[in-house]
Amino acid sequence: MNVSLLAKNAYSSQAAPVRTDRGAEYEAFVAVTRKLQAAISSNARTTPQLAEALDMNRKLWTILATDAAGEGNLLPDAMRAGIISLYEFTRTQSSKVLRGEAGVQPLIEINAAIMRGLNGGGKK
Repeated sequence: MNVSLLAKNAYSSQAAPVRTDRGAEYEAFVAVTRKLQAAISSNARTTPQLAEALDMNRKLWTILATDAAGEGNLLPDAMRAGIISLYEFTRTQSSKVLRGEAGVQPLIEINAAIMRGLNGGGKK
């Protein structure tokens, strides 16, 4: 294999993209939100698929809240408080969904709003 072929392969689309923290968070929200949407598209109130999607969403929000509460977090205090508040809402809402007392749509809408923010408001 010659040098030019090695260079071409190194920069081809097969190479893993470099991700920023923001990009990784965005991708995590995309994956979880897609699972939530897929789970509700089955029109079943509570399914194993929905329970798994809700669990993934709660885990994601737990990670975010834990990070926001940490001493080393550099986000402004108001933003940190907002993340923790959204975590509390998603935790409570998820429990209500599992009991059949609430819908999933508010969780999807919150995730979509976060994705827009992580993506610069939808701007490229």
